Amino acid sequence: MKAQRSLNPVNSFRVIVTTLGRVTLAYRIETVYKVVKRSQIPDSNLEQTGIIHINGEAAVIVDLYRKLLNAYTPSEQGYFVVVKSRVGELIAVPVETSPNLMDVSREHVRILPSSYRQANRLSVASHVAVIPHEKETLTIFVIDENSLLQSVLNT
Repeated sequence: MKAQRSLNPVNSFRVIVTTLGRVTLAYRIETVYKVVKRSQIPDSNLEQTGIIHINGEAAVIVDLYRKLLNAYTPSEQGYFVVVKSRVGELIAVPVETSPNLMDVSREHVRILPSSYRQANRLSVASHVAVIPHEKETLTIFVIDENSLLQSVLNT
């Protein structure tokens, strides 16, 4: 997946896109603090969380592979997508492949119904975008950083 050309900023928004197995996730660019190379995850014996330090700040690791797929993060290689919650806490999500920058048209985005969010493992997503991509469509779940933080508190 490659970065898309810039759309009209009023009608689109930028996201950092990653894949998690066969699921495509996106983080709104204004919530992304930093993307850093990943090293071994400290506290890897924990079920879904750990902690790392980035620029002198602690970031809680939320392993979405474990949380959403009931599987271990496939390797120690990859990146952390570090997002900042509205209350200022840093959350680091390990991803295997290099994240991509993408502009998403607002016309392709819908709010996920709360009933879906409550009944599905993707409760950390707030919106879904279904966009044309090559000969098919690409479904992207937009992560809500505050739901991601809440998921840490509920584990």
